[in-house]
Amino acid sequence: MPPRRTATDRSQSARARYAQELALLRSEKGVSLRSLGDAVRADHTHLSHMEHGRSIGGPELARALDEYYGTTHLVILWEAAARDPSRFREQYQTYMTLEAQALGLQQYAPSVMPGLLQTEPYAQTLLQAAGPIDADALSEDVAARMGRQDLLSRTDDQPEFRAILDEAVLRRPLADSKEWHGQLAHLCQVAELPNVTLQVVLSSVGLHGLTNTDTTFLWLSDGRTVAYVETGYSGSVVEDARNVDRLRRSYDHLRDLALSPRKSCDVITKYMEEAPCEPPEYA
Repeated sequence: MPPRRTATDRSQSARARYAQELALLRSEKGVSLRSLGDAVRADHTHLSHMEHGRSIGGPELARALDEYYGTTHLVILWEAAARDPSRFREQYQTYMTLEAQALGLQQYAPSVMPGLLQTEPYAQTLLQAAGPIDADALSEDVAARMGRQDLLSRTDDQPEFRAILDEAVLRRPLADSKEWHGQLAHLCQVAELPNVTLQVVLSSVGLHGLTNTDTTFLWLSDGRTVAYVETGYSGSVVEDARNVDRLRRSYDHLRDLALSPRKSCDVITKYMEEAPCEPPEYA
């Protein structure tokens, strides 16, 4: 097995390091993009985009390239690139950077499962529902979302995370009942982590200050608390202390209305039991 090497400048972004290493390995081997594409069963244009940092491909392609070059580090570089905030659209980059550094997070989700709690099938379905997306981009986006979740179970400096789910989140299942069962089971499993608190707010509580506002609070190491509010089409970081405090008061009120963590898991379990065993058949 060839020794692992550091072939790129550590001051670069993880995405840039991955792209540079791909180009370097192909140059050293002296093969064309078309020949490489034939060898790993990938489109040569897509491989070119990867070498220029416009795409990172999926994990399967990274493993295929490792096998072709006789290396072991490309999949490691790919994993780092998938977590790199620079790969997200510009309006989300600031939030992703803050999320990775936060000492604590609190979120209210009015209609969609929080990204930190999604399973791969849920993330894939949600991303596809947002609009047309090619297979490579979908694989990248799903992997990036899964990579974000590492912060909840990492061995050092685990942030405290509280998520309040509106009951509407649980009323909107995946079409595949097995995948939906897996998502609900995943919620209860994550809720057992010592740094995670999961609550459900029932629809019967009526309207409240965050009814239509997906809101996340982040506690930062410099003592600041910032908020992030999001719709299905855009998101923005809220740093003004007065606006953060106004959102926080609404969140605290909502937390008082929510079920306890134990009763919340009971509700989630009830939805698992009531879900059909098999997906419905349509004519």
